[in-house]
Amino acid sequence: MTLSGRRGPRAGLWAAAGVVGLGFLVALEIAARHYGQPGPITNQAREVIFAPKSGFLLYAGMALTMVVLTWRQRFIAVGAAIGIDIAFAAVRWAADARVTDGHPFGNGALWVILGCGVVALTRRTGRERVLLLKGVGLGLLLVAGRKTGDIWLLITSKTRPGVLDQYVATADHALGNPSWLVGRLVAATGPIGSNLLNIVYGQLAVAAVVVALYQLRHVAAERRFPRHHLVRTFLVIGLLGPATYLIFPVVGPVFAYGTGVEHWSSVGLWPEAPPSGQWAVANLWPQTLPPISTPHPMPFDAITPRNCMPSLHTAWATAIFIHSRKAPRALRFAGTFWLVATLGATLGFGYHYGVDLIAGVVFTLTIEAALRSFDHGWDRPGLRLVAYGTTVFAALLVSYRYLPLEMAGHPWLYGPLLVLTMTSVIYGYARTVALWERGPTSVRPVEREPQVELV
Repeated sequence: MTLSGRRGPRAGLWAAAGVVGLGFLVALEIAARHYGQPGPITNQAREVIFAPKSGFLLYAGMALTMVVLTWRQRFIAVGAAIGIDIAFAAVRWAADARVTDGHPFGNGALWVILGCGVVALTRRTGRERVLLLKGVGLGLLLVAGRKTGDIWLLITSKTRPGVLDQYVATADHALGNPSWLVGRLVAATGPIGSNLLNIVYGQLAVAAVVVALYQLRHVAAERRFPRHHLVRTFLVIGLLGPATYLIFPVVGPVFAYGTGVEHWSSVGLWPEAPPSGQWAVANLWPQTLPPISTPHPMPFDAITPRNCMPSLHTAWATAIFIHSRKAPRALRFAGTFWLVATLGATLGFGYHYGVDLIAGVVFTLTIEAALRSFDHGWDRPGLRLVAYGTTVFAALLVSYRYLPLEMAGHPWLYGPLLVLTMTSVIYGYARTVALWERGPTSVRPVEREPQVELV
């Protein structure tokens, strides 16, 4: 097959993916409007002028875009972003417009990303345009992923009036109710421990960008992207995870078994806070373990997201850990710290049950296996690993739903079994990846791209 013959189907595939992605955003926009909230397109468009929800995320997106630029172009881009932010701050100060919901910076980063897109469309052609648009798309995808995630959370709260927390909390007895244990430990550390874990929990995307920038550090010189990197895994996790939220709606122990917190309203997702403790089974978390009784679906408010099963924060932190294993020692240490701290935060703040974390690890390793198999070339070990991970993940959900009493009644059997099941997927992933790295590969060839000059 000729080069042009190979590039044709790939171009068609990218075009089809773009159309599907745009349609998905439009559908989410319509759904959000139906519930009286602005959608991801509106939220992103308003940040061109108004104070952004997360300036750190916008600058992280700009950093991803800059991987395709030369160092000179990067300095120009950073200077332009800072200058635009200073101009916005001056206008807000002159107009006495206080920033009460969001960050006073970040508009400049978004302007630079969009400016790179305009340059690619108006002043570049061919491969130069494609490479620059890839960089712009990478930055915008990171930001759009956050916006679409917010709307997904809204949809889960509006479309799933009943939650399955009693099933998950009962099954969690097999693991010794780790959320109750870690919750008491975090409370004992006082504000220092809570604030540290809150930073780790809230800035997970920024940590991912640091690892991704290390993986993409040679893009500007080689004029091509690596076959597999962390951003792809993050996006696929964010795309598939919310579908499971709709299948297995769970709000978390701090809401179902506690007084509740104003977390979701504090980050600006909804105009009002959940009624504190009104929908909870009882005020048990984290002081008193929930009793073992026959579980049943329970109604809950239309505000709190059903975003526990699986734990996507655990999934993303696991992906960061995996992709930092071949980095320098400092980055490997940071990846390990972020995983451990994220696990502590998800449990210690009462956002997840222990069984959520096990499902999140299996979920991530299965996605990683599928993406690596696609790049390596589908072979028997890859197919077997993906099929096994998928089967284990489905079996976990089924057991949480239909065997919680048996799991709670025999913790010394089901607790180790859950851990061993997760460990088997970890071992299978490590073994398969090691096999790929030792043996010959069928990696698809990647062409070098020409230099892109913006100025």
